[in-house]
Amino acid sequence: MSTTDIASNLAKVQERIRSAERAAGREPGSVELLPVTKFHPCSSIEVLAAEGIRLVGENREQEASAKVATLREHGVDCGIAMIGQIQSKKANAVARWASEVHSVDSLKLAKGLERGMALALERGDRTSEILPCLVQVSADGDESRGGVAVEKIAELVEALEGAEHLQFDGFMVVPPLDANASEVFDQVRELRDTYAAKLGRPLRFSAGMSADFEEAIAHGSDVVRVGTAVMGPRPVV
Repeated sequence: MSTTDIASNLAKVQERIRSAERAAGREPGSVELLPVTKFHPCSSIEVLAAEGIRLVGENREQEASAKVATLREHGVDCGIAMIGQIQSKKANAVARWASEVHSVDSLKLAKGLERGMALALERGDRTSEILPCLVQVSADGDESRGGVAVEKIAELVEALEGAEHLQFDGFMVVPPLDANASEVFDQVRELRDTYAAKLGRPLRFSAGMSADFEEAIAHGSDVVRVGTAVMGPRPVV
């Protein structure tokens, strides 16, 4: 897509977010847009950065790490959040470049990210000592598709809270295709509210993509992960 198309799409999505905030009685500007840039060239991220975007989402470690390197070479002020499933063996690599991780779904991964952060800091691969992490919730308990089952959330949150270099920052969910999305959003919003009250600090709730982000905002999401509506169709590889 052209620079003009991306900038135009971005403005339209941002206005839709503002409209959804108003419709839900939410505070203006309370919902964060996280553009999803997987499969799109790094030049497209540079367009977003020029429009004021400071964080984008990526699903694959190898693609994301290459883009981080290019953005740094070009002096572009835009970080990348890992929003896709992470194999435990990739935790060290993700810890080197990720500004945030939105898909923590196991104790093994949390421990791997903690070790990876310590190693990255020791080697000088990163300067920020804390990695904000969202716990990805499996709404139906099928962890094979990503996400942690509800009954395992407490121990995972406890592990993140006890980590030196990880910060528990909230919850993320992707409703299963056959689920009632509104019900899923409500359940995870309530989970977020419960833990925010228990911990005595605000937590984020990430839900909603191109097809349903307005519905997610109506049900409490404050981070929406939007790819196609901003970036256009994925490039043909």
